[in-house]
Amino acid sequence: MAQLRIREFTKEEFLPSFQFTVKWLILATVIGLLVGSASAGFLVSLHWVTDYREENMWIIALLPLGGLLIGWTYHRFGQDVVRGNNQLLEEFYNPQKTIPLRMAPLVLFGTLATHLFGGSAGREGTAVQMGGAIADQFTKWFKLSKEDRRIIITIGVAAGFSSVFGTPLAGAVFALEWLVVGRIRYESILPAFIGAFVAHYACAGFWQVHHTQYEIPFVPNIDLINLLWIIPAGICFGLAGRLFAKATHFWSEVFRKYISYPPLRPVVGGLMVALIVLAMGTTKYIGLGVPTIVEAFSEDLPWYDFLAKIGMTSLTLGAGFKGGEVTPLFYTGATLGNALSFLIPLPVALLAGMGFVGVFSGATNTPLACTLMGIELFGAESGIFIGVACVVAYIFSGHAGIYNSQVVGSPKSKMRMNEKGKRLGGG
Repeated sequence: MAQLRIREFTKEEFLPSFQFTVKWLILATVIGLLVGSASAGFLVSLHWVTDYREENMWIIALLPLGGLLIGWTYHRFGQDVVRGNNQLLEEFYNPQKTIPLRMAPLVLFGTLATHLFGGSAGREGTAVQMGGAIADQFTKWFKLSKEDRRIIITIGVAAGFSSVFGTPLAGAVFALEWLVVGRIRYESILPAFIGAFVAHYACAGFWQVHHTQYEIPFVPNIDLINLLWIIPAGICFGLAGRLFAKATHFWSEVFRKYISYPPLRPVVGGLMVALIVLAMGTTKYIGLGVPTIVEAFSEDLPWYDFLAKIGMTSLTLGAGFKGGEVTPLFYTGATLGNALSFLIPLPVALLAGMGFVGVFSGATNTPLACTLMGIELFGAESGIFIGVACVVAYIFSGHAGIYNSQVVGSPKSKMRMNEKGKRLGGG
């Protein structure tokens, strides 16, 4: 009897698990190497165009021309990839056809042009889209099933996110968590982790492309009073994430409503951004904004920095420029946390770190990934503060997000049970 049970276990559980592991170990490793290398090239290029813009400020006057170039390129060659991250989500929910590989070079070109000419955008969208497009080619080459294709897309997202931010744990969990709000797809957990760690190694280890270092030098004791102070901070972070998402969707609708010809939308948006930069006399609110994010951990900043960044980024992306939202969300959260330090008796660096990932959590509906990101970036000592802030922000951001194709799998509260299965964009 014991031998029979062993044979049954071997045949029904061990061998299928072993085959699954070997299959996805190979595929996820290859995808991770490809996507991590692509992210390395992207980050190096992004650093170069950012430095060039800061040394040649006159180029910001050409932002409308850059917008026309991006808009026309997508209108002519990228009609079937223009939805970006939302397209990855839609293909995951309802697989139709392989994502065209040209999504990768198009979004790379669009993002670099956006940053070169002075738009306010991030980099996560580029890495995720490159990762998804590269990974999905394996579906076509190996004629994978629909379920395997979902795993492939998850690997691509995990690899792209992990390598562009240097956070493999957060990258893997983000890919598992962002697909359906309130649910994690555990069938993809092993491939996602393998792809994320390999991509991180390829980018930071093999290609030696390093990421910005942040530090929270002092974390107070974890007592009831300090924990209670996290609640109002988390609420503010959640509302800021909601405002960011709503502002981006607002500008998208405005440009679609009043400008019917798509290539002209970034022209008008670029002109508006360039004029605002000229009027303000600073480039503080364009590009990635990493120097200001670093300053938020140690210096007093104007309280309105987070609002200015929301305005500039939502206008840039809403007009049709390319990039991503996540680094601007980091900027929004870190500067908001800096501003809250005048009202909340917690260390400024800790509040900046809580806001860094808290606003991101609220805007993307990924509290677990954001908690892990905070721990990877700032250390485990701040983990409880980071985790509670991310969860509170997630709850108070409501059923809104920067990815309007996300589907609500599990509502955030019993009061919103009718939201289940609904897309954040209302579909």
